[in-house]
Amino acid sequence: MSWLNIKYILLFGLLISSCSKPTSALEEEGSTLIPPVSIDFSDILERNELRVAVDYSATTYFLYKGHPIGFEYDLLKKFAKNMGVSLKIIVQPSIKESFSKLQRGEVDLIAYPLAITPTRKEQVNFTKHYRSVRQMLIQRKPDGWRKINPYKINKMLIRNQVDLLGKKVHVLNSSSYLETLKSLEKQIGGAINIIEDSASVESDEMIRRVSIGQYDYTVADENIAQANSFYYPNIDIKTPVSFPTRIAWAVRKTSPVLLDSLNQNIKKVQKSGLLNILYKKYFLSARNVNTIVREEFTSHNGKKGLSPYDDLIKEHAKRLGWDWLLLASMVMQESQFNPNAKSWVGAQGLLQLMPATAASFGIKDRTNPEQSLKGGTDYLIKLEKRWINNMKDTTDLANFVMASYNAGPGHIIDARALVEKNGGNRDKWEEVSHYLALLSNKKYYKDPVVKLGYCRGQEPVNYVKQINERFVIYKDLVNPAH
Repeated sequence: MSWLNIKYILLFGLLISSCSKPTSALEEEGSTLIPPVSIDFSDILERNELRVAVDYSATTYFLYKGHPIGFEYDLLKKFAKNMGVSLKIIVQPSIKESFSKLQRGEVDLIAYPLAITPTRKEQVNFTKHYRSVRQMLIQRKPDGWRKINPYKINKMLIRNQVDLLGKKVHVLNSSSYLETLKSLEKQIGGAINIIEDSASVESDEMIRRVSIGQYDYTVADENIAQANSFYYPNIDIKTPVSFPTRIAWAVRKTSPVLLDSLNQNIKKVQKSGLLNILYKKYFLSARNVNTIVREEFTSHNGKKGLSPYDDLIKEHAKRLGWDWLLLASMVMQESQFNPNAKSWVGAQGLLQLMPATAASFGIKDRTNPEQSLKGGTDYLIKLEKRWINNMKDTTDLANFVMASYNAGPGHIIDARALVEKNGGNRDKWEEVSHYLALLSNKKYYKDPVVKLGYCRGQEPVNYVKQINERFVIYKDLVNPAH
């Protein structure tokens, strides 16, 4: 195989991030012996509904400001449209149960990123594989890494797998990462101190623990590592510990026509370039959303102002009852004061309004600074009223409003429920943000008090933190009389 082909495969090896249920860490469904029902393409057409099992994860299928999006979701919408049927998404965190649902006819397709294995091939048919992934070592960069020469950093990190001898590496419970490291032990002729973690901990949480120094090393699929590196810039994900594994979707063995249709669609989206487009949307452009804007101060025309829109921001901050510099910090976070800024999911303008949100507030041109600030402020006022009616102590009200603007109020409500369950004060942002960040951990997002399930909660936590930090800087740099 040529180097060009290898690069092509590895490019598509990043296409989906299955953060909440890593491909190679999914429950093994080898014991599932349910005979498949006979349902195929014509039955789906007659029913006028394609039923698909997916996991609720950071890129596969999730809500962004109340709107369903995701790599898998985008592909599934296109496929259902081509079929001429409606799409019914069935969120099923357990891959084992998804296989059972497939065989019983409760779903027609498992749109997880599944590793193609001999055991699974005995039970189901796999579509044409659309990506390959490697398993990567996750390690922490040295303290002060931003000021260290990259060459020296490389010397301080593990680049040769032999150097893992004797090292303590935490891996997901019952995952193939355990097999990979045991196989690696044989290849390098020595023992790695492999620690299998609790069944309630998943890749996102393992990587976070490496980032904060709780663990030194873990292993994750390349795409998961890539996505998390945007949130935790102090982790290194460049050292592979395995060869690539083929990834695909699964259908019943009794659905050959559906399988053929799916394969034809996969070929079309590859040939049309849609896979490249979605890759850029969810992995390259996503960096603009996921990576916190770190510019501390924006000088406008050499004056001690922030942007050409300072007067408009002051006007709308007054309506909201905020210090205008706080709203300005939020505008900077959302768009860097660029009225034409457009996010990877279609949010646009100074306050990055989604199309439906803009329409609900009568905004016709999201790139118009006045309209964007008006619509965004109207939405902030709506969120503020909602929170005021549900809080006894409104000291941290602005933090709750900003977090809701970023992630939607539902996940913030879930975090508050966890705080209350654990005896805390649900009106204190410090306590709520702690549990919000933990909503990517199965132990917490599967808790009965949590209604919306998985959330990459670190993003809204960072969002609020960065806005407040910039707000302090703005107050120091801008004449308060402004």
